[in-house]
Amino acid sequence: MPDTALVGPTLAEFEAARERVSHAIKVTPMESSSYLTEVLGTPVFLKCENLQRTGSYKIRGAYNRLAKLTDEEKTRGVVAASAGNHAQGVALAARALGIKATIFMPVGVALPKLQATRDYGAEVVLRGHTVDEPLRAAAEFARTTGAVLIHPFDHADVVAGQGTLGLEILDQVPNVDTVIVPIGGGGLISGVASAIKQRCALDGRTVRIIGVQAANAAAYPVSLEKGVPSEITVLPTIADGIAVSKPGILNFEIVRDMVDEVVTVTDGDTAQALLMLLERAKLVVEPAGAVGVGAILSGQIKNSGTTVAILSGGNIDPMMMERVISHGLAASERYLKLRIPLPDRPGQLARTAAIIAESNANVVEVLHTRHGSGMQISQVELELHIETRGPEHAEQVLARLRDEGYEPRIAF
Repeated sequence: MPDTALVGPTLAEFEAARERVSHAIKVTPMESSSYLTEVLGTPVFLKCENLQRTGSYKIRGAYNRLAKLTDEEKTRGVVAASAGNHAQGVALAARALGIKATIFMPVGVALPKLQATRDYGAEVVLRGHTVDEPLRAAAEFARTTGAVLIHPFDHADVVAGQGTLGLEILDQVPNVDTVIVPIGGGGLISGVASAIKQRCALDGRTVRIIGVQAANAAAYPVSLEKGVPSEITVLPTIADGIAVSKPGILNFEIVRDMVDEVVTVTDGDTAQALLMLLERAKLVVEPAGAVGVGAILSGQIKNSGTTVAILSGGNIDPMMMERVISHGLAASERYLKLRIPLPDRPGQLARTAAIIAESNANVVEVLHTRHGSGMQISQVELELHIETRGPEHAEQVLARLRDEGYEPRIAF
């Protein structure tokens, strides 16, 4: 691959970044997944950046960017805006390099992320209720104080730092055929794709790079179709770490040239992936970090050969974890909410509960009401939340209730 046609860092720059960041990061584990191997029909490995320092890959790009600042720039300090992983990466990198860091975060930022950023030594300023407001505040702070603004993805030094992850993947799984990468603004995938493609070109072989975005924040498919970075309206998604409305300019150019395919996953796909990683792999992963596994489970990855899915981060708020697990159980039909109209006479609640118990399902919540639309005066409605072993078992429970004369409806 000739350098004259190359956009972004060269292989030599990726190698230099790797040496540079080695002082601040750890080489994260590469775990094989027998469950995903069975699903995909080919070997699958998980690159565990959820176990990286600060809980995500972001420290790689942040440290490389800050380490390359001039002495004069370092004395001015750095400023960044983030609701989570970028904030922690910049804060830790700044502390390691003796640079003053100011981080703007939204008022509603999750407490664990806020406290971790402060614990790494940064001065945190809470501003606004969306990420856009801290971004504007950080840019104004840089303009008025001279502090260096550290962009989360759209900078060659950040891309080079993130690309060190690609070099690690090649060292740990030399025969890899496909690498699956979460995409937000594009810093991670542009670095990983470029580093891997350049290194493999020396050996005359190719590795397929597949990017994954949340369906409600998928700016790359639109941008690639139009041929320019394009802004979209981001809708609510549990994968907030990759909810970026517009690709970075440099990142887009690299993705356009180096990435083979971009797919999207729903929040349901992501929730099922998180549940699978927790149960099968014993790994705690944040929603944005699990979208690659979501793409595998939802059948969007095919004929991939030996595959590596990057788990890009593990910084998930415990309250979010609780909601995501519930969502994942519901999406996999292991948690059902049923509404059942019943005759208003004694014993009906006990009878339905007995039927469910005889079907080896577990009732976890009950709501019994005489008030509801479409109900007759002589009826009550029973709302049951039950745990099952999966879709087949759920259908058995429903069939048993119907056989006993009841008319259960699945509520959403």
